[in-house]
Amino acid sequence: MVEPRPNSPVFEQYGTTDSVTFPAPFEGPTAPCRPRTPHDGPVHGPSPHDSLSTVFDAGRFRRDAQTAAGHLARNLADTSVRGLDLVDPALLSKTARSLMTAERDAVAPFDQARLDAILDLYVRTGIQVHSPGYMGRQFSGVVPLSGVVDFVSSVVNQPSSFYEAGQLPSVAERIMADELNRFIGWAPGTFAMITTSGASLANLTALLAARNKAFPGFWSDGGPARGEGGGRPAVAVGADVHYSVSRAAGVLGIGDAQIVRLPLGPDRRVCPQRARDELAEAERRGLKVFCLVASAGTTSVGAFDPLDELGDLARDKGMWLHVDGAHGASLLVSDRFRGRLRGIEKADSLAWDAHKMMFVPAPCTLLFYRDEADSLGAFRQRASYVFDEEPDPYTELDSGGRNFECTKRPMIMPLWTLWAVYGPALFAEKIEYLCDLAAETHRILLGEPDFEAVHRPEANILCFRHRPAGLGERDVHRFQVAIRNRIKREGTYFISKVDIDGVAALRVVMMNHQITADHVRALLDEIRRVGQDLLTAAA
Repeated sequence: MVEPRPNSPVFEQYGTTDSVTFPAPFEGPTAPCRPRTPHDGPVHGPSPHDSLSTVFDAGRFRRDAQTAAGHLARNLADTSVRGLDLVDPALLSKTARSLMTAERDAVAPFDQARLDAILDLYVRTGIQVHSPGYMGRQFSGVVPLSGVVDFVSSVVNQPSSFYEAGQLPSVAERIMADELNRFIGWAPGTFAMITTSGASLANLTALLAARNKAFPGFWSDGGPARGEGGGRPAVAVGADVHYSVSRAAGVLGIGDAQIVRLPLGPDRRVCPQRARDELAEAERRGLKVFCLVASAGTTSVGAFDPLDELGDLARDKGMWLHVDGAHGASLLVSDRFRGRLRGIEKADSLAWDAHKMMFVPAPCTLLFYRDEADSLGAFRQRASYVFDEEPDPYTELDSGGRNFECTKRPMIMPLWTLWAVYGPALFAEKIEYLCDLAAETHRILLGEPDFEAVHRPEANILCFRHRPAGLGERDVHRFQVAIRNRIKREGTYFISKVDIDGVAALRVVMMNHQITADHVRALLDEIRRVGQDLLTAAA
C-alpha cells in the first residue's frame, strides 16, 4: 500500500492548516462590459435579493474567470517533470475545511484570497496531466481550447439529451457522427451515434441493445432461464477485456457464469480459431452466446483484437459484434495506424472514448451503431414529461430515448469545436507522435539488459519489468509493485502497473506530446535508483 506524504509541498505555501496564508490573486486585463440597452430593463435599487445579484453578477463572473485562467495558464506553462503529489487525505480534508467560510446564516461576502487558495489547491493536488512526468493513465491532458469550451458548457448549462435544451450540441453530435464514420466505413444515413458518460456506460448500453435484440421478451418479462433455441443467454469476451463488460453482464442479469472468456495468443489478442472452438464448447454447455465483445486497444497492454476475423465469426454464429474501442478507436483518424482496426465496419456497435486519445475533457464517449434501428432497442419506456409521442424535425434529434442518461452534459462540444477550428490533422499528428514514442521506448528497453519489455506496443501503451541481476523469479512480482508504489509516493513520475499472467509489470501510457525519449531514459534511471534502494534495504 502506498503511504501518502504528510509533508506534501502542496501545503508548504500555506503554512499550517490552522493559519492559512493565501496566495496573491491573479491580476489580468478586464474586458469592457457590454453597454446597457433599453431592452435590459430598469436598474432596481436595493432588494432582499441583492446577495443573489452579487453572486450572479456578470462582472463578478468575468473576474472569477480571469482568476481561474491565471491559475490554469501557470499550470500549462510549467514544463517541469512532476507526476503526482500524493497528499495524506486527512491533511487535505483539514486544509479544504479551513478554506470554507464560517458564515452559515447569510450569503458570505466574496473573498478573493479564498477563491485563489481553493483554485491553487485544486490545480496542485492530483495527477499533473500536462507534465512530462505523467505516464500513468489513459486520460490525457486536454487541448486547452477544449477546456475553454467545456467551461462555456458548464456556464450555459444546456443538457444535450433533447434538442430543445441543447440545440447546437444536438446538431454537433450528428455532424461528428458523419465525420467519424468516414473512418469507420458504414453507409451514410444508415447508422447512429450517441454520446454517453464513459465507455463503461457505452458498453452496458450496447450489450443491452444486443440482449434485447436476441431476446425480445427480456425487457418486459425478465430474464429467461433459457433463451430462444434452449440456450442460456451468454456473452463472449477476450480474456483481457475491460472489467466494465463483466459488470454489464451482471447488471443485465446474464451472470458471470455465462461469460465465455476467449483465449489469447502470445500477442494478447483473441485467437479466432481457438475462439471458434471455445464458442462451440459453450454451445455444448447449453449457452446461447448472443454477443461477442472484441477490444480495440485493451486497457492492460493496448492490444487490438483481429476485428476482421472476429467479425466473420460473429456473422457465422449469428452474434452481435461489439467493439470496445474506448482507447484505440481514435487510431482510425490516423492514416498510418488505421489498419489496427481493420474490419471495424463489421461491428454492430462501437464504444469510442474521445476523452482518451482525442484529448478532450472527460467524459466524452461516442457509442456507434451500424444499424440505426438497433440504437432504439436498448431502452423501452414512456415518459410524457420528456418524450414526445409525435416526432417533428426538432425531436428527431433527441437522443434521450437512446441514452441511459436523461440529463447529459453537452460533451460533444469540446470535440466538435476542435474539429471545426483545427481539423482532423490535429488528432492524427498527436496520436502518431504518441504511438511512435511508445515504439521508441520499446527500442530503448530492448537495449537495456536489466529491463524486460513484456510486449511490442500496438499503440501508446507499453508494459515492462525491471529485472536487475540477482533478482529471483519469486521476487519479480513484489519488486515491480514496490517500485511503482515508491515512484508514485515520491511524485516525480506517475506510472501504473498491471498483472500479466499473474506477474506484475510496470506500465506507461504515453498521452503527452511533450514527453521525449530523454524523459523515458530519465524514468528508467529513476526506476533503477528506486530498485537499488529497495534491494539494499532488503539485504
